[in-house]
Amino acid sequence: MKARAHVYISGRVQGVFFRNNVADLAETLGVAGWVRNLSDGRVETVLEGEKDNVGRVVEYCRRGPPGAYVRDLEVKWAEWRGEFTGFKIVR
Repeated sequence: MKARAHVYISGRVQGVFFRNNVADLAETLGVAGWVRNLSDGRVETVLEGEKDNVGRVVEYCRRGPPGAYVRDLEVKWAEWRGEFTGFKIVR
């Protein structure tokens, strides 16, 4: 079963390689989408793929890489749209 998740992560999540780690994990698991830093200090990501694998990336976002501190995580689950091929870091 495929799914889509739109995730906002807040806390100390910029400058700690959060986007790179999310992208690496998503690519490893075959999850498509993108990740970016927001001007308010949060990280935003949209993930599409097999629901279990999308869930694994979302769970990673709850803790992040070493040096990160995740204060809050907002997840909006939706139906898979299939609009992405691959995963990219948006600058």
